[in-house]
Amino acid sequence: MPIGDTLGGFIRPGYNPLLVTDAPTIGAATSGGSLAISIAFTAPSDVGGGAITSYEAFATDTVTAAVFTASGSSSPVTITGLTEDQTYTVTVSATNAYGPSGISAASNSFQAALALELWVSGYNNKGQLGVGNLTNYSSPVQVGALTDWSQLSAGYLAAFAIKVDGTLWSWGQGAYYGQLGHNSTTNYSSPVQVGALTTWLQVTSGTYHTAAVRTDNTLWSWGRNAQGTLGQGNTTLYSSPVQVGALTDWLKVAAGYGHTISIKTDGTLWAIGWNARGQLGDGSTTNRSSPVQIGALTTWSEVQCGLWMSLATKTDGTLWAWGEGNDGPLGQGNTTDYSSPVQVGALTTWTAQFNGGGSETTGRTVTVKTDGTAWLWGAGNYGALGHNNTTNYSSPVQLGALTTWSKITSTSRASVAIKTDGTLWCWGGNAYGELGTGNTTDYSSPVQVGALTTWVNLQKGAGPSWLMALKTPS
Repeated sequence: MPIGDTLGGFIRPGYNPLLVTDAPTIGAATSGGSLAISIAFTAPSDVGGGAITSYEAFATDTVTAAVFTASGSSSPVTITGLTEDQTYTVTVSATNAYGPSGISAASNSFQAALALELWVSGYNNKGQLGVGNLTNYSSPVQVGALTDWSQLSAGYLAAFAIKVDGTLWSWGQGAYYGQLGHNSTTNYSSPVQVGALTTWLQVTSGTYHTAAVRTDNTLWSWGRNAQGTLGQGNTTLYSSPVQVGALTDWLKVAAGYGHTISIKTDGTLWAIGWNARGQLGDGSTTNRSSPVQIGALTTWSEVQCGLWMSLATKTDGTLWAWGEGNDGPLGQGNTTDYSSPVQVGALTTWTAQFNGGGSETTGRTVTVKTDGTAWLWGAGNYGALGHNNTTNYSSPVQLGALTTWSKITSTSRASVAIKTDGTLWCWGGNAYGELGTGNTTDYSSPVQVGALTTWVNLQKGAGPSWLMALKTPS
């Protein structure tokens, strides 16, 4: 008898009326706009005892397990209201008149992002500001009119950004190593898309090389490779993205002068490249042209690089540093190099907001704690530590007494921060107007940039004498 038959108006004894027997087949999770995911899928191959009436999509935060849902009548379904910078996987179920199907397999990972405006200021000799010319600007100017930028990274004189649709863009200096990823060594003064993919999750730019993670958790790199920096097992230059191995378990990546530090999905820490000052953290000063694991721990959560140093936080909120100790950026109360991770103090209140900046002769660390305080140490040149002097500090020093700092980063000559009220603040060297204050005056304490309260995020990386910041659309 056909499925769904009844006997005298009653369901036949022993028969369980039909739900959808198969689950939908999942497709790709892509941007659905600001803080939204669009999930594609195909209908179940067997719809059971009745036609599909609706689909439900579930976006699950991979860290907190929070679930966001949305319904639709066909593919794709868009899930909104997600949390910024959190990574999600998506599943889908189908429903007919009898009830819901099983749950589909999980989608690729997707990082939710706000759709924002991109603003820049400062030095522009290679077009790194992205405004179509080589003019310096001492006040922030918008890069084009688009409002779909989500993530930034600054290299030496090159800039990178990911849009909410998962596309990757770069501009600035492509000479001499192809670090822009356009299969050339050409400079560009406006943003140019890197390939045609819409699956870029995170990008980081070192001095002359770039690394990125895609939504399938593959790791990619390109640019200068003199010390094996690109993880290809060789020292060949690549001017377009090349995959690092075949693994699909990479989660986060950071790039320095000639080294790359990464975290995998299992919380392990890995390093590639130049190691003259112990910046790889493997207990040696040997260069590595393929990824090597740093220790055996599975509790690493965030990572960042300076020029010849590295920083990372663990899931317990501790902060760790290694590499070059000149000027004290490792926070150990000395200027010693360390070739293995050493803990900065004993506190467990460091957040993911930290950055190692500096030029080839200086290094500094800037961080925010969970209580909203900001801490800076290392090279104090140009007043970039914000302590109203140009003194070097080899241990963490609090920036004033405020507890309202939200985001912070450092360039070679300056530091930039956003407060919880959305205001933007800068201090340090300002010879090219990089502080955005409308002048070229150095400041050794924080000064507000304009009066806007809509700043959201900052560049990652240590590009000298220029800055990039994201704000909500005007």
